[in-house]
Amino acid sequence: MIIDERLSTYIDSISWNIPEYLKEVEKTALEKEVPIIRRSMQSLISFLLTTRKPKAILEIGTAVGFSSMLMSEYVSEKTTIDTIEKVPMRINDAKKNFKKYGKEKRINLIEGDALVELDRLVKDNKKYDFIFMDAAKGQYMNFLEYILKLLTDDGMLVTDNVLQDGDIIQSRYAVTRRDRTIHGRMREYLYYLTHSDNLSTVVLPVGDGVTLSTFR
Repeated sequence: MIIDERLSTYIDSISWNIPEYLKEVEKTALEKEVPIIRRSMQSLISFLLTTRKPKAILEIGTAVGFSSMLMSEYVSEKTTIDTIEKVPMRINDAKKNFKKYGKEKRINLIEGDALVELDRLVKDNKKYDFIFMDAAKGQYMNFLEYILKLLTDDGMLVTDNVLQDGDIIQSRYAVTRRDRTIHGRMREYLYYLTHSDNLSTVVLPVGDGVTLSTFR
């Protein structure tokens, strides 16, 4: 928890408001220990979508489909939503949820490795004005090259889980050995976003840390 837990609970109590079916999906996911976006992040995304009104959304990291279904609630029916997932078990869960809650035609699930699928989307000249990245943290830098080609000039890139429960401020030797690679890559990713001549980025202590990036 990046901010005080009591403060976070209070903020959620006055701002968190999602459809009942999504509360059911969240409950089931948490019971199965499937990570989904935190409630403060849910509120931020719903606000961003309501104000920006994107025409095309791309999500990297579908999991059980919670966040893509959430996004579908806050955009026009004409907004296209593509989401990428490679883990068979997660793909199966997402498909079940999309079918159960009538989202099969609303959300396009792209099955496969994100690097491969992002490259394909670039070659297909796809463009998105809202991209949400919530996938393998150690791969963010590798994804970024493709994402920036897919993002429209006025689009926004939203990246979740960038502060790693606060561990990002620790020395690499203070984190467990198994987490050092991801720790280093995330620091590299954050430095690039905040020092790029082509991007304007803000880092926010929302959820597990989020960046909002747009082209200058």
